[in-house]
Amino acid sequence: MIRLENVTKTYCGRPALVGISTVVEKGEFVFLTGPSGAGKSTLLRLLYRAEVPDQGRVVVAGQDLTTLNRREVAELRRRMGVVFQDFKLLRRRTVGENITFVLDLLGLPEREQQRRAYHALRQVGLQHRLSALPEELSGGEQQRVAVARALVVQPELILADEPTGNLDPERSHELMGFFREANYRGTTVVVATHDVSLIAAHPARTLVLERGRLVQDRWGPP
Repeated sequence: MIRLENVTKTYCGRPALVGISTVVEKGEFVFLTGPSGAGKSTLLRLLYRAEVPDQGRVVVAGQDLTTLNRREVAELRRRMGVVFQDFKLLRRRTVGENITFVLDLLGLPEREQQRRAYHALRQVGLQHRLSALPEELSGGEQQRVAVARALVVQPELILADEPTGNLDPERSHELMGFFREANYRGTTVVVATHDVSLIAAHPARTLVLERGRLVQDRWGPP
């Protein structure tokens, strides 16, 4: 599903990623961890083609992302669910509209959009907030809406950047359960987190970054 070949990315001459090579097979669940500034978010941005590497290749679902045109990037993203660290909810749209917006891009009938949106919000315990605006939600509720938006497209790949950062421990473990369920259904999941306790409670393959370098590829916490 994912192949990185000697990937390097710099910003203003400072390395964010250095010589990263690894493979994530279809259907794997992988944690990406390391201290703040280690390169976790940069790596995820490369995977959904918000950035391109300065050197090396990033291959997702058999496609070299450095060679895709704008239309091909859009088509690839429709097969992904991305949970951003800053949520990226549409502020002037309701919770329900934030969910159905991505389904409308897929061309689904309105009735199916509404059914899927309600089901996704019920999964994260927010079906009663369907008509609320994002500003009316707590940070934790906005995070759960972002997760529902990622799950609702039934993606082949989920990328999550610090998805539990605004949640209490109980909600964090509940959220990981949603990702696990998607993974059991065959979705490849990559979760970036610095929360070692979360990895300990949900052991999986773990890629450890330090100063932009991949220093460990292990199972579970240290």
